[in-house]
Amino acid sequence: MTETPGPGTPDGLTWVRAAPEDAEGPGPWIEIAFGPDGLVLLRETGDPATVVTTTRAKWEAFTKGVVAGEFDHFAEAVGEEGAGS
Repeated sequence: MTETPGPGTPDGLTWVRAAPEDAEGPGPWIEIAFGPDGLVLLRETGDPATVVTTTRAKWEAFTKGVVAGEFDHFAEAVGEEGAGS
């Protein structure tokens, strides 16, 4: 999906939505775009004008950490909150 960027966001980005395959509706989901000069841009579908930018190297380190399970304790804490509901 390519959209008109907000202020300071490069033109012509292709945003990729990170959502489960069976997800319906607008989310809220995170969208990711790879920009010029090795930048990675992230935004929420509910607030596309707010964009967070990081470097490709930091993004790759983050995704390797996710795959390695370095952030599993965050997911477990979210699961525990819903367990008592």
